[in-house]
Amino acid sequence: MSTFASLESALKHYFGHDTFRPGQKKIVEAALQNKDLLTIMPTGGGKSLCFQLPALLRKGITIVVSPLIALMQDQVDALQDNGIKATYLNSSLEYNERRSRQMAILNNQVKLLYVAPERLLNERFGLFLNQVQNDIGISAIAVDEAHCVSEWGHDFRPEYSKLKLIRQRYPQIPLQALTATATKRVRQDIIQQLNLRSPNVHVASFDRSNIHYEIQPKDRNIYRKMLRAIRNESGAGIVYCLTRNRVEEIATRLKHDGIKALPYHAGLSDRERSSNQTSFLRDDIQVIVATVAFGMGINKPDVRFVFHYDLPRSLESFYQESGRAGRDGEPSKSILFFSLSDRQKIEFLIDKKPDPIEQKIARQQLRQVIDYADGHDCRRQIILRYFGEKHQGNCGKCDNCLHPKPIEDWTEEAQKFLSCVARCQEKFGTNHIVDVLIGSRKQKIYQYGHHLLSTYGIGKGRTAEEWRMLGRSLVHQGLVGQTTDGYPVLKLNRRSWEIFRGHLAVKIAIDKHQSKTNTAYNPRRAEAELLYETLRKLRKQIADRNSLAPYMIFADSSLKLMAQVRPKNKPDFANLSGVNEYKTQQYGDRFISAILEFNEQHKLPVSLPSKSQMVTLQLHQQGLSIAEIAQKRGFAVGTINSHLAELIEMNQPVALNKLVPADKQQAIINTIEQLGDNILKTIKENLGEDYSYNEIRLVRGWWRVQR
Repeated sequence: MSTFASLESALKHYFGHDTFRPGQKKIVEAALQNKDLLTIMPTGGGKSLCFQLPALLRKGITIVVSPLIALMQDQVDALQDNGIKATYLNSSLEYNERRSRQMAILNNQVKLLYVAPERLLNERFGLFLNQVQNDIGISAIAVDEAHCVSEWGHDFRPEYSKLKLIRQRYPQIPLQALTATATKRVRQDIIQQLNLRSPNVHVASFDRSNIHYEIQPKDRNIYRKMLRAIRNESGAGIVYCLTRNRVEEIATRLKHDGIKALPYHAGLSDRERSSNQTSFLRDDIQVIVATVAFGMGINKPDVRFVFHYDLPRSLESFYQESGRAGRDGEPSKSILFFSLSDRQKIEFLIDKKPDPIEQKIARQQLRQVIDYADGHDCRRQIILRYFGEKHQGNCGKCDNCLHPKPIEDWTEEAQKFLSCVARCQEKFGTNHIVDVLIGSRKQKIYQYGHHLLSTYGIGKGRTAEEWRMLGRSLVHQGLVGQTTDGYPVLKLNRRSWEIFRGHLAVKIAIDKHQSKTNTAYNPRRAEAELLYETLRKLRKQIADRNSLAPYMIFADSSLKLMAQVRPKNKPDFANLSGVNEYKTQQYGDRFISAILEFNEQHKLPVSLPSKSQMVTLQLHQQGLSIAEIAQKRGFAVGTINSHLAELIEMNQPVALNKLVPADKQQAIINTIEQLGDNILKTIKENLGEDYSYNEIRLVRGWWRVQR
């Protein structure tokens, strides 16, 4: 690192970023001290940089173990486009190309070498590695997607389990294991399987704060609902379906309705799957419709939305799949379309499993997904609790937090519920506790003698669904424990006893309203958005010319920054986040020219009040009505109303409550959120004769500013 004043300066030089993401710097520092490492960092957290930057700052070459050819090719292409010396060796290469790359490695022209686990363990390749170690040195071995090592992981691969042989072969070389998700059990297994020596373990937060989580009911209009949502999105997206037939059906319908979409599932040929994936990565299509076969190895950071047309089989699968949105940290969306009929389909598939233990685990996983989809609490809180991470709730970025349900004090009901858990000796799950509370006559109640308990039937004043809702909320809030080894048994904890003693109140959301998707047009961002789209088109042209995915040229976040800052020269351009010196030289002139040309062609009006509008505002602040201002100024009432509506959109101090009654405001807002804000006539017709165009314009102006 002698040529760099700090790790930050090295980061800017190679990757164009001014600062590290949370946790990255400590991991890089530990790697540079040649320590064994286990890094658990969610998709989009920047875990690749944790082994790439140390590789560039150390002598010798870093070997990266990667499970998929497409994944390693993607990462190498991205590194090379940053001017970084990286390559891969896999079965897709002809002999001459493979030999040429090996010579470049031996000539010390490569810093990062990507290989599959099978090749790394190949005896002949082992001889080549020995030569590399002797001639230039191997600085580290990084095992990406390390959860594949563990049989407890969600994607176990037998070939990965043999990687422990690498430690035996090269005991002095530090190992770095990295993965996006791993429970405590999987983490321990990775350490054991790879024989990591006193590893530095870093577990990042699983919170993907840039993702908006939402549940929408899956009814007969689901396809039209999803189509509207896709049309409202400008970026790329993934639609996950449960079966191949559903994938083909949805992809065909989307194409018929003018959406550029392709299918992806295991029933397609390797060639067709690869072709469809490439089309998606390079932005030739907007949507890929897929089964879970479309997963690990999709290194596309600018996916803006992930829609689950069908219910996922586990909460971990949902987290992994929804987490393919917004890996670049930009705002993204996850919508799950939920119906109980999906539950029945998955239960049917579970019943077909031959192993009773597998069935038990699968049912528990399904219940966790149902709890998430049917829950009234913060979606983020539910997801993070699954991974053993606490969240205070009220995230402000899920439907339950943005459109909170009415909150009620259910302390008394919670005391009854927890008392029933205690009297059932903490040996049963929620459904049985609910059956006891409502006085059910099921055989199981009599079998255990629970009809004789003092809590039997004391909950008849509430419905079974209300009690189940309370049970879910108590679990999500950590007010009662729940086992995770098969059948979920409720267990009292310290906070449960605080509720018993009256030291802790229990408040829960008791109603269910579906959130609305708002796609308001904000005039303040209009110019930047126009320039952003211009730069996106330029990026696509350059990417196509170089056979690269567009995000490898520049990330969406960098383009948005260009559209806001509008650099006029190379030094300003190089200062942008995500732009390094190499990319400035490669692409700077073209992007700067596009920005300057846009500035000339699009001289949009600045959103500042005119002198005439300011006069209207001053009279309004003096307490004059719209009619009085019009009379005083000699203008039509409609003109003054337009002034005030425009002033509101410019965030000027107009007292809307004096112009439009509060009840009318709310009705207009509800209608705009339902129909959009572009066509006044449509809004007016929906509201009726009691509402004027002037009132609608004023409220619409306020509503646009709030978006």
